[in-house]
Amino acid sequence: MDSNKDEAQRCIDLAEQAFTEGKIERAEKFLLKAEKLYPTDKAKQLLAKVKSSPGSGKERPAAGADADSGPRKRVNSDSKSHAPEYTNDQIEAVKKVKKCKDYYEVLGVSKTATDSEIKKAYKKLALQLHPDKNKAPGAVEAFKTLGNAAGVLTDVEKRKNYDLYGINDSQNGGTRGHHGHTQHYSDYGGFQANMSPEDIFNMFFENGFSQQNIYMRQQRRRHQTRDDRDSNNSSALINLLPILLLIGLSMMSSFFISDPMYSLTPSHKYSVKRETNGLKIPYYVKDNFYSEYQGSVARLEESVEEDFVNHLKHSCSRERNYRDSMLAKARTFGDRDLYRKAQNINTPSCDNLQKYIIT
Repeated sequence: MDSNKDEAQRCIDLAEQAFTEGKIERAEKFLLKAEKLYPTDKAKQLLAKVKSSPGSGKERPAAGADADSGPRKRVNSDSKSHAPEYTNDQIEAVKKVKKCKDYYEVLGVSKTATDSEIKKAYKKLALQLHPDKNKAPGAVEAFKTLGNAAGVLTDVEKRKNYDLYGINDSQNGGTRGHHGHTQHYSDYGGFQANMSPEDIFNMFFENGFSQQNIYMRQQRRRHQTRDDRDSNNSSALINLLPILLLIGLSMMSSFFISDPMYSLTPSHKYSVKRETNGLKIPYYVKDNFYSEYQGSVARLEESVEEDFVNHLKHSCSRERNYRDSMLAKARTFGDRDLYRKAQNINTPSCDNLQKYIIT
């Protein structure tokens, strides 16, 4: 697992530091733990170097120890080095987060939870999962997931979009393990917080870390924001060029294209109301319609009715798509109340369309 690999690398780093400081037994302890978590050639080589160096526990038995007592003491020392630095409760807290299917489950709150309830739940879990306190494998990843959950659900706009679109396994960027379990939990459906998990922790606890570290992170973020802004300005200008070109073409075409003869909605320009003879569809024309229009009124009204029916068809399609998306969302979350509400969503354009469909 990636979490075991990260923890093993951390043990190797601590062992190298201890070996440099002459703390042979401490270095050997961390290397044995690294080998148990995630065996690597680097750990094996360094362990052999530590065991062969002066001061190693295996080469320097305690004074007065006989041949039989020496090995037993080394076994005891090894058993201590393999003792986990985390409790069962801590590993269970990590596993619980990894099993969650959405951010609400991560925080243990309902979908109707208030902002204060979300913050309260985050504070409780953050103290259990913070990597400085919880050394269980996967704690860093679980802490990131917890931070993302709090960052998204306490942001009004992000929470609204998250509730609307939910989880999409084809887009969330997560990878699947050999047994179908998601390996990366920092992202549900592409929804992530704008701040890092540590910044979110500091924001909720105010003085979670030293002010100097917070200041340095803010400075780095300002520099990054400034660079991103400069890059965005140049790319925005490039992206605007097609739009500006379309606007120019539209302005030029307005000199050659006359106004339409009618509108389906009233306005200052189209203020005179008329009604088609066939389907009795209301439409609006200009004040000078009777003196300016020389064509066939019957053909004009056929066009009015066709435009009106097409407009209803497009509106009906949007209404049905919205209802279907809400039904799909209700099925995904297993929300019966949402499913009943989705079934009762009105489709007025579809109902109105039935009146004008000629059978």
